Amino acid sequence: MNIIGIIKILAVLIAAGILGNWFLSELKKSKIRQDPWYKPYISTPGLLILLALLLPLIAWLVR
Repeated sequence: MNIIGIIKILAVLIAAGILGNWFLSELKKSKIRQDPWYKPYISTPGLLILLALLLPLIAWLVR
C-alpha cells in the first residue's frame, strides 16, 4: 500500500470514531432525559449513521 491509501483509510477510521462518539453522547443525553428510544436515531449523528448503512442499498436500487 502506498502512503495515500493509508491516509485515506485513516481518515475514514477517524471520521467513523468521531461520528460514533457523537452518537454515543446523544444516546447518553437521551437516556438521562428519559426521551423515547428512537430520539437518538433522529438526531444528526443518528441520521448520518443510518444513511451510511443504507447507502449500499440505495446505490443498488439506483443502479
